[in-house]
Amino acid sequence: MADLQPGIDHIGVTVAFFCHDGKGNFVLAKRSVNARDEHHRWDNGGGKVELGDDVIKRLHDEIKEEYCADVLTHEFLGYRDVHRENQDGAKTHWVALDFKVLVDPAQVKNGEPHKFDDLQWFALDNVPPDEQLHSQLPGALQKYRQQLRS
Repeated sequence: MADLQPGIDHIGVTVAFFCHDGKGNFVLAKRSVNARDEHHRWDNGGGKVELGDDVIKRLHDEIKEEYCADVLTHEFLGYRDVHRENQDGAKTHWVALDFKVLVDPAQVKNGEPHKFDDLQWFALDNVPPDEQLHSQLPGALQKYRQQLRS
């Protein structure tokens, strides 16, 4: 039996995080050609939740892997049904568990340079234009704008 692919053969679950510095700035990563898809687009962080994972531990682990930073505090924002097509044109369905996460900006660095070309801090009113963002990021920013500002 072939391995089932999350998001294609069954609903995938991901933790997604909006890491901030406590002063209104959020870190975004620019996806490289080695990322799964959406190359050269800015993205908030995230990672697949595997069978048996504790969601909060996965959140902490993914932030440490991607940004080399410890979680100082986290707030559950909500969830999103993420429907899109992958790079091969297959329809996908993920459930994103979204978190606002305070990190120490002095700790933040690119922990996955093979996946990300760059990391930068942006104020919510100064993120790159939608066409430079991951396809799901504009909707997420719109959905959580009030919570991300507080």
